[in-house]
Amino acid sequence: MEKSRFTVADLTGADPYKLATGLVVPRPIGWIGSISADGVPNLAPYSFFNCVSGMPPTFVFSPGRGGRKDTLANVREVGEFTINIVTTEVVEAMNATAASHAADVDEFAEAGLTAAPSVSIRPPMVGECRANIECVVTQIIDIGHPDHGSSLVIGEAVEFHIDAELLDGTRINQLDLKAIGRHVGNAYSNSTDLFEIARPD
Repeated sequence: MEKSRFTVADLTGADPYKLATGLVVPRPIGWIGSISADGVPNLAPYSFFNCVSGMPPTFVFSPGRGGRKDTLANVREVGEFTINIVTTEVVEAMNATAASHAADVDEFAEAGLTAAPSVSIRPPMVGECRANIECVVTQIIDIGHPDHGSSLVIGEAVEFHIDAELLDGTRINQLDLKAIGRHVGNAYSNSTDLFEIARPD
């Protein structure tokens, strides 16, 4: 095979972003609920998101510092957030919350979603989601360019809320969950085309 070579220092504009997000696919979507210090709820999707530890359950998402900053400002001030799992049932509503709004706009209300109260933290959950996680911020690390880089928000789970129909004990039925993955541009995928490979001994 013939491979094209790209030296990162020579790339301009959005090209580094396009290469990175075009290769690391599908990415899970962290639909992050937060609240301002003044009590205004905020909801926004992030595909720079993942689970990075199981004990305790620890999650990361990475909002940019150069564009929309409501979520980042909220988690810095309040130190809490919810993760709302994006599935086929809510994918259109998730997409609607990707639009930019003023800081005093409630994105839950704007998208016609239920801001369900959390148990242990202040930010609300998306009531229409089949699974939600309440998290407290443990660390925020600034990454990359001072103006156009991102911040890595690290949070530990304090509560899980999961539709009982998805559960077998604490195992989650992956086919029934119907989680959505993020690709590039307007491309998404369904995580229902599953196969198994046995791990070697």
